[in-house]
Amino acid sequence: MKNFSGMMKQAQELQGRMAEMQAEMERARVEGQSGGGLVVLTLNGKGELVGVKIDASLAKPEEVEILEDLIVAAHTDAKAKVERLLQEKMQSLTGGLPLPPGLKLF
Repeated sequence: MKNFSGMMKQAQELQGRMAEMQAEMERARVEGQSGGGLVVLTLNGKGELVGVKIDASLAKPEEVEILEDLIVAAHTDAKAKVERLLQEKMQSLTGGLPLPPGLKLF
């Protein structure tokens, strides 16, 4: 039973570190760019869009479709960066311990 209580203590510690990491990820800001920096989107660590910057040169009516595509591309870029950041945080948190397949932390 000593092993079990030790495992429970480790699980509680891991749970506390997970909560800290989730709060840290929510505060994190990651930028995604497209069009050579003409469109910049900012996401928090949970992948939520929190900011958009669009270069004034793109505000032409005939270029609206291009602008829309650039926004989608910038969001894709930022989202990929958030996922990499989350993976890095999880690896450092779990010390390389493999998590069960399909385990969603957010």
